[in-house]
Amino acid sequence: MKLNVGCGEVCFPGWVNIDMDSPKADLRHDMRNPLPYETGTVDFIYSEHFIEHITAQEGVKVLKDFFRVLKPGGVVRVATPDLNYLLFKYFFFWKRQAWIKKYGYEWLKTKAEMVNLCFREWGHQYLYNKEELERRIMEAGFKKIRKRRFNKSGYPELRNLETRKDSKLILEAEKQVLL
Repeated sequence: MKLNVGCGEVCFPGWVNIDMDSPKADLRHDMRNPLPYETGTVDFIYSEHFIEHITAQEGVKVLKDFFRVLKPGGVVRVATPDLNYLLFKYFFFWKRQAWIKKYGYEWLKTKAEMVNLCFREWGHQYLYNKEELERRIMEAGFKKIRKRRFNKSGYPELRNLETRKDSKLILEAEKQVLL
């Protein structure tokens, strides 16, 4: 079983596409509540641009539920904007970000306006850098965590899933097999 959590308009064939609001979702579900799956029944979980839309505490709760439903050896892949990249852009070349033109934000006048927009717009609740996302994933029970590149993975099922170029922070965490 493969879950695409917070799918929005992006649904993958062969996956259970889960979203609270999207009419395209296979399962309409508020992720702040436990997933309706038994413990240890899911092989892969993918999430792109979801975790930043809930608080850090809710994020840990969701990650713990991911840990619960994953089989031993199962993997979660989280793709999200990267706070470090955003802050780099704050200091260097802030107007040269593809999303500004693509989504009609040319009206932004200053880098302060840009960074505040990124923190508050689109329902964002909490932005992560690698250190913080790893910490929260470890709080959920995962031990084996790897940073991945855009659309690259050691698992064929998790390759070529990213659809948003601003998915700059991508981590995969494997549920360790108990010996």
